[in-house]
Amino acid sequence: MIHIVRSLRWTLIALAVSISLFPFYWMLRTALAPADQVFFNGISPLPSSIDWSNFARAWEKAHLGNAIVDGLVMTLSILVLQLVTCIPAAYVLAKVKMRGSGFALAVVIGCLLVPAQVTLIPTFIGINAAGLANSLPGLVLPFMTSAFGIFLLRQQMMSIPDSLMEAARTDGLGHFRTLWNVVIPIAGPGIAAFSVFSVFTHWNDYMWPLLIARSPSLATPPLSLAIFQQGDIGFDYSALAAGAAIVTAPVVILFLVAQKRFVQGMSGSEIPG
Repeated sequence: MIHIVRSLRWTLIALAVSISLFPFYWMLRTALAPADQVFFNGISPLPSSIDWSNFARAWEKAHLGNAIVDGLVMTLSILVLQLVTCIPAAYVLAKVKMRGSGFALAVVIGCLLVPAQVTLIPTFIGINAAGLANSLPGLVLPFMTSAFGIFLLRQQMMSIPDSLMEAARTDGLGHFRTLWNVVIPIAGPGIAAFSVFSVFTHWNDYMWPLLIARSPSLATPPLSLAIFQQGDIGFDYSALAAGAAIVTAPVVILFLVAQKRFVQGMSGSEIPG
């Protein structure tokens, strides 16, 4: 009976993994196939020939070099600002006893309940009125903090023993030195997990850059790939898939490198080894 349950469990896991990876497989198949083999009759798991020119066409036509640089600058700027604002806020909510902290936590949780799409138009109006449309600050500033980041890091810091905080105060450490020398090293997995989440979210963001980045010089990677979906000049699905593979590669590599810390931070548990 135990063997049957174990086999069923692994079968379900394999099925879930296969379903999750199938879009990536099909993206690579389309990226490697000649343009005239994107649409076909029947099922062909592999293309009859490999056309590497799809990647070169995607890189040149979509100006992916500039788009990747723009995406890196935007994503890393957002991440730095979020860490600078979220870490101290989470520390205050988790370890500093002060009046109004419960209300502040309720506001943070309330912000988590508001879909990002609801605030797009008011945020756009504000950024446009401030004259920041079509600029890097306009892409970055609306995301300078994160309710999810504050809540996640607050939960991570809540697990730090109060005795450790009292020992830091006994040694004469103020809030800043306690945060820097004690809290941040212990909350490292949570910070790493949030960093990966933030990079994934803003690297793949399409809607906000579409509203703000009116100049091609500010196009982020997802926005630059839209050139292959212009109906007036025709759809180039092979180049689109090749460009998507190029754009996806950095975040996949990041996740593979940081997956242990990501899982550890999201679960709030230590992973041996």
